[in-house]
Amino acid sequence: MGIALVTPFKADYSVDYDALRRLVEMQIAGGASYLVVLATTSEAVTLDCEERHKVARFVVDCAGGRIPLVLGMSDNCTSRLAKHLTEVDLSGYSAILTVVPFYNKPSQEGIYQHFRAVAEASPLPVVLYNVPSRTGKNMEAATTLRLAHDFPGKVIGIKEASGSLEQVGDILQGRPEGFQVVSGDDSLTRSMIGLGAEGVISVVGNALPRLFATMVSLAMENADDERAQAIDVALQPLDKALFADGNPSGIKCLLNLMGVAEDVLRLPLVPVGFTTRLAIKEAYERLDVAMLLS
Repeated sequence: MGIALVTPFKADYSVDYDALRRLVEMQIAGGASYLVVLATTSEAVTLDCEERHKVARFVVDCAGGRIPLVLGMSDNCTSRLAKHLTEVDLSGYSAILTVVPFYNKPSQEGIYQHFRAVAEASPLPVVLYNVPSRTGKNMEAATTLRLAHDFPGKVIGIKEASGSLEQVGDILQGRPEGFQVVSGDDSLTRSMIGLGAEGVISVVGNALPRLFATMVSLAMENADDERAQAIDVALQPLDKALFADGNPSGIKCLLNLMGVAEDVLRLPLVPVGFTTRLAIKEAYERLDVAMLLS
């Protein structure tokens, strides 16, 4: 279970480094396998260059080598991203996570050429990220497999959030040895593991790391495990509520309800509405975490 780490903000919209430190410690204590820093859930697109650098280095210092780190690095300008990869301090990170170019809506050949340039420029292994609901373009299984086969050991996996189990199955069937497929959708994680995926980069894990890590671990051993199924079923209403008004608005609401961080986002994102906040609160309060972990 990887964690798509949020970036907590104070009421004045500055980064709350005390809350960020608490969050990192919470993930490590809760059994996260690795942390993904400055990706979608972190609101990285609303951080300036100095803030992104400071957050990236701060998490390295907080983690202190106790857990692997992956750094989100994306751009819809290929040359700018390739140049940035040669300039940024990547020490302390094991890989980068990079999303299909957004807004441009490139063809499959354009997507391939973009990631080819990224793979050739990056000093670290590359994890692809396919999330068409955000980027406006689906990276088809054939393109993913082309990259995986053309750059063995460099393009090492994909966070797949297309929502298509058929597409996931095609990638799993055609992938080269060592290429990992992880879920980008909490609610589909157990189903994807059942097909052969290696886990998840989770949003809900920010708030419930031990519970979700337990479900993932049990499912990796046996996707039909009764406890894994019980946890998955219990979490589905919360998963649905967390994304009703978008991510990371939902998870920041839950972290606020738990007393972990302020419910503050940077525009154009805003906190969830009253109805969604109530749904998140009710779904969270219905969870019997102790029972599910026993």
